Amino acid sequence: MRAKVTWAGGTQLDCENERGQSIDVDWEDGPSPMQIFLQMIGACSIVDVVVGLKNREFGQVWVDLDADRREEYPRSFTKVNMTYHVEGDVPEKLVRRTIEKSHEKYCSVSNSLDENIEIVWDLVLHQK
Repeated sequence: MRAKVTWAGGTQLDCENERGQSIDVDWEDGPSPMQIFLQMIGACSIVDVVVGLKNREFGQVWVDLDADRREEYPRSFTKVNMTYHVEGDVPEKLVRRTIEKSHEKYCSVSNSLDENIEIVWDLVLHQK
């Protein structure tokens, strides 16, 4: 895996992967790198949830996240709180097991975090 990040002047960054796909970041007028990192923890885990429910009828899936950070530098995360939401008539036990497996094994982003960072999650099922 390869990437390139280029300062584009001011508070702007151009982020590009090896396939030429890019994300523009503005750390003042847009999401900061830490905000994007937090969102990617959710994005990676949602992939696991959606794939885990592939044979089930479900609607929207989303996760609300908030994180605590250290006051001193480096201002790394100390705790990440995640509330998963799944619409549909899906077995709660299956969804919970899928989320657990995501954080134990499959989500490369959350598994790349320092082991001292606490990840706490909950699940809300919404009937369609």
